[in-house]
Amino acid sequence: MKAFFRLLIIVTAVLAAVMVSADLILSNYDADIDNGRPYRVEAQRIAHKIETGGDYSLAGYSYIINVEKLDDGFSDGDSDYLIKNINGVLYRFDYIRPSGKGNTVMIFNICFSAAAFIIIGILIYIYFQIIRPFESISSYPEELAKGNLTIPLREQKSHYFGKFLWGLDLLREKLESRRLAELELQKQNKTMVLSLSHDIKTPLGVIELYAKALEKGLYRDEDKKKEIAVSINSKCEDIRKYVDDIVRASGDNFLHIEVKVGEFYLSELVDSIRLFYSDKLRLLKTELIMNEFSDCILSADIDRSVEVLQNIIENAVKYGDGKRITLSFSREEDCQLITITNTGCMLPDPELPHIFDSFWRGSNSGAQTGSGLGLYICRTIMNKMNGGIFAQIIDGKMSVTAVFPMK
Repeated sequence: MKAFFRLLIIVTAVLAAVMVSADLILSNYDADIDNGRPYRVEAQRIAHKIETGGDYSLAGYSYIINVEKLDDGFSDGDSDYLIKNINGVLYRFDYIRPSGKGNTVMIFNICFSAAAFIIIGILIYIYFQIIRPFESISSYPEELAKGNLTIPLREQKSHYFGKFLWGLDLLREKLESRRLAELELQKQNKTMVLSLSHDIKTPLGVIELYAKALEKGLYRDEDKKKEIAVSINSKCEDIRKYVDDIVRASGDNFLHIEVKVGEFYLSELVDSIRLFYSDKLRLLKTELIMNEFSDCILSADIDRSVEVLQNIIENAVKYGDGKRITLSFSREEDCQLITITNTGCMLPDPELPHIFDSFWRGSNSGAQTGSGLGLYICRTIMNKMNGGIFAQIIDGKMSVTAVFPMK
């Protein structure tokens, strides 16, 4: 805010300095015109015509307003004048001075002042319509980063931040719903762990009792020992089942991904990817090839579809050789297939079936950062959109194909 006021003061000072400097320059320029005394030139022309006996008319002159003989000597008058001796007769030439001096400066001052007021007015308008409304919401992202998701987003009369404010509010709602979902999931997991822990204690207690009885030799009958062994094995199976439930619960549904299936054209999806990656891959000196396709209507979530293709392309950029990335299109039955292929695949063939697993990273990841969730998220999204995704390695090239249902 202070920076804007400082800018306003600087602009005002510069405009004032320019105006003063221009006034001085124009004043000197008009003085030069006045020093040229153009009325003397006109008087000399009239005097020449009188001297040669020619007729003259003052209508064609700008500065000489009257010419008269001085038969009886000098005469009084309010205007400036010149005296010339023509053929022994004195003539008085009344003239007016050039009027451009005052008019030029005045016209410039009026025009420049109007322009200055417009500029300052625009700056003031920017302050009230853009700077001040933005200042009032500038702390909002910081509050979101702190986790304060319940603060209301004040409505703004300014029309310049409509989409921005809508996006911030949507982000807040998404973060809030994500946090509520995570809290609910944590609650379910905690409840499940407590329940399973209680269930595990029962077979463990039985096993412990049998183990102590066997240790002290309380059972001497072989049939009884065999019966106890079978019971211990059964309890171990129960424990293994509970452990499997814990492992399964810890691996499923840890991501809350919402999908809203709608309809959109394939060209919209392709244009979004082209717009996002054309410049980026050009800077990386990676060739982006998009093969021809026939437009059609897809039944999916366009935002999530863009997310899927972006995740695949980001993997292609990370783990390819950076030479070429190709998007190709094909159809099978009622599905549109989009295949993204990158050159320089270093992933071993035996690891290919695991690339869609959560938190799994291939041996080719090297020093590349990542969580191992990108392709897992892609598979989750595609499944929720009634589509699919699969990968192939052919001739040293990695191809990942997303299958979208057509309308």
